[in-house]
Amino acid sequence: MNQLDRFDYAILDALQRDGTLSVAQLSEQIGLSSTPCWKRLRRLEEEGYIENRVAIINRYKVGLPVTVFVSVRTTQHDEKWFARFAAAVAALPEVQEFHRMSGDVDYLLKVVTIDIAGYDRFYKKLIKSVQLTGVSSAFSMEQIKITTSLPLGLVSHQ
Repeated sequence: MNQLDRFDYAILDALQRDGTLSVAQLSEQIGLSSTPCWKRLRRLEEEGYIENRVAIINRYKVGLPVTVFVSVRTTQHDEKWFARFAAAVAALPEVQEFHRMSGDVDYLLKVVTIDIAGYDRFYKKLIKSVQLTGVSSAFSMEQIKITTSLPLGLVSHQ
């Protein structure tokens, strides 16, 4: 599956908790000297294990308190339609996640916005983009858990 060892997983785990760690801090945390730690970090970046390092912004403090899960159904499943739909969704900044689903729903979007009126504006842009069979929205009443950390402990590594 992959060629990662316990040090690689330790680097990934530490960085997903705090992407601002210096190589010196990282090497101290995982128990490797700086040069081997730096080489591993570079390899993990080059091989795509680390896709990006970002700051996680508090959406409530910046005025984006509303989360909506949008279920989309369509009868169109050809590549041309999907390319147009994917491009339209990618252009909507409110969309935080975009998934193709199994089951009754074809696509699921996670959307953040300022308020109900903001969602309505988003909805109107979405339904104008391509022909959709159905759109259903579920508003999150309370965010109970959110994390960007992957459960790396579930993966066996040597």
